[in-house]
Amino acid sequence: MPLPSRESKKLSHSLKAKAVDLFCGAGGLTRGLLDAGIPVVAGYDTDNACRHAYEHNNTGAKFFTKSVSDLDGRTLANHYPKDHVRILVGCAPCQPFSRYTQGMNTKTDSKWSLLHEFARLVRELKPDIVSMENVPELERHSVFEDFLATLSDERFHFDEDEGKRIVYCPDYGIPQHRRRLVILASRLGPIELIPPTHNPDSYRCVKDVLRELPPLAAGEVFAEDPLHCSSRLSSLNLRRIRRSKPGGTWRDWPNELIADCHRAKSGKTYPSVYGRMEWDKPSPTITTQFFGFGNGRFGHPEQHRAISLREGAILQSFPQNYEFVKPGETSSFATIGRMIGNAVPVRLGEMVGLSILKHLREPLTVR
Repeated sequence: MPLPSRESKKLSHSLKAKAVDLFCGAGGLTRGLLDAGIPVVAGYDTDNACRHAYEHNNTGAKFFTKSVSDLDGRTLANHYPKDHVRILVGCAPCQPFSRYTQGMNTKTDSKWSLLHEFARLVRELKPDIVSMENVPELERHSVFEDFLATLSDERFHFDEDEGKRIVYCPDYGIPQHRRRLVILASRLGPIELIPPTHNPDSYRCVKDVLRELPPLAAGEVFAEDPLHCSSRLSSLNLRRIRRSKPGGTWRDWPNELIADCHRAKSGKTYPSVYGRMEWDKPSPTITTQFFGFGNGRFGHPEQHRAISLREGAILQSFPQNYEFVKPGETSSFATIGRMIGNAVPVRLGEMVGLSILKHLREPLTVR
């Protein structure tokens, strides 16, 4: 299907581009695109708590508190100047598809349909380039096949090799054992993610990004950076973390420290809770609950505490000065943890942006 009024235009780096970020959250993907050199003009999300983080750290990008279900292509089209390449990106909420919801009837979750809404906006807006990021488990669901079918129907080029869709974040310099599903699609011609920038011998590890941060005690706040704060620990959990080894589990504890739920047969399948990170390896996947010692292997490698909010943000490759809350205002661990854990790692967003720029710098003809 030809694009209106652009049928024979030659594309190169001289043609300008703008991006809109759906499900933008605190701006991880937007920040990455900006770092790559792609202007982002707008971000849409229903979580108004993200507004300050999104707009303060991403100059030129305006935050709109609106569900994609209430958006239409005409509204999105207003964000793109004439003769600009239209880039539409987004990471629909992944909770319905995550392995952490295995066994649950997630189709009753209202978030289940949001990828269908993304596809609808692709049909209505008819952007030139689309990028969609999510958890790898999404591939097992029919909504993903429907999304790919929309891209095919709209005559987008995208890599159909399933193996190339899954990105291992350490391959791109992100110090975190995180796997993500990344789709890049273009009407202008073949497009693919740039090759990995790192290999196992050069992976960035926890020590590379966290070692120099000021030490904290559990429940302490670093005066010069309020985000460098750690959650309190009960006296029992303080005893537990003191007996925890980097990379170990609760099975390393003496019997009197083991929780009743782990003594039960069902608890034996969760060995990674109450664990410490290791200095010489990438961190575990940062979730929205990373600030809690009992929520995964989120204990600091040496200090007797869970990692701080700032440390979680750094592991998500946010700049160390990224501001999530207005100075002088307070916000809960849960709110900021949600912003950080739900974000697309900034560095991954940058890799997507660099891939798009590489694609646009090649002489292509709109079909």
